[in-house]
Amino acid sequence: METVTSAFPRLNEPAPDFSAKTTFGDRSLSDYRGKWLILFSHPADFTPVCTTEFIGFAKAAPKFQSMGCELLGLSIDSLFSHIAWTRNIKEKFGVEIPFPIIEDLKMDVARSYGMIHPGAGDTSAVRATFLIDPNGVLRAMVYYPMSNGRSIDEFVRLLTALQTSDANGVATPENWHAGEPVIVPPPKTAEAAEKRSGAGYDYVDWYFSKKTI
Repeated sequence: METVTSAFPRLNEPAPDFSAKTTFGDRSLSDYRGKWLILFSHPADFTPVCTTEFIGFAKAAPKFQSMGCELLGLSIDSLFSHIAWTRNIKEKFGVEIPFPIIEDLKMDVARSYGMIHPGAGDTSAVRATFLIDPNGVLRAMVYYPMSNGRSIDEFVRLLTALQTSDANGVATPENWHAGEPVIVPPPKTAEAAEKRSGAGYDYVDWYFSKKTI
C-alpha cells in the first residue's frame, strides 16, 4: 500500500500559506487578511453529498459575509470541472455558487492542510473544514467521513462562538447559541477562587460560573 505523507496543521498556529488558481482567479491566504475565512475541501465535483454541501454553503454565504467571513472551497479537480459543476448546480438546483473553488491538481494545498487521508475514500482529499481568523491563525478544524455531509449551521454557530470568545474573553458551553449565558474563565489563584462565589456570576462552584453578555 502506498504511503502518502501529509502534514497536519495545528490549532492556534498560523494556517499554512497557499497561492492557488480558483474559479474567481488567483487567491492566496494573504488575500483574506483582516477577515475570517472558512476553507473547506470536498472529495470530488459532481458527487451528490458534496453538491448538497455546496448548496448549503451558498445559501449561508450572506450570513457568513455579515459576520466578516469569506468562504473558499477546494478539491483536486480542475478549474474546468469546477466551472462545469457550478454551472450544473445553478441549472439543476437554481443555486449560484458565490465563492471561489481552488484547483488543487498537484494536491499542494491539500497536503499542507492535512486533507490527504489514505484509505478514507476513493478520492484524494477528504471532507475537511478549517476556520482561520483575521490574523491568519487556524482556530478550528473539522473532518467528516465520505458518506455524511457537514452541518453548515454548525459552522455558523462555531464562528459566532469564536468571535464571542475573542471579544469578551469567555468560553462557551456545549451547543451554545448567541444570547445564551457564557462561561467565565476559572480563577487562577486560591484567593480568587475563594472570592468567586461573591463575584456576581451565576455561581455553581469556584471553577464553574456563567454570566450573560
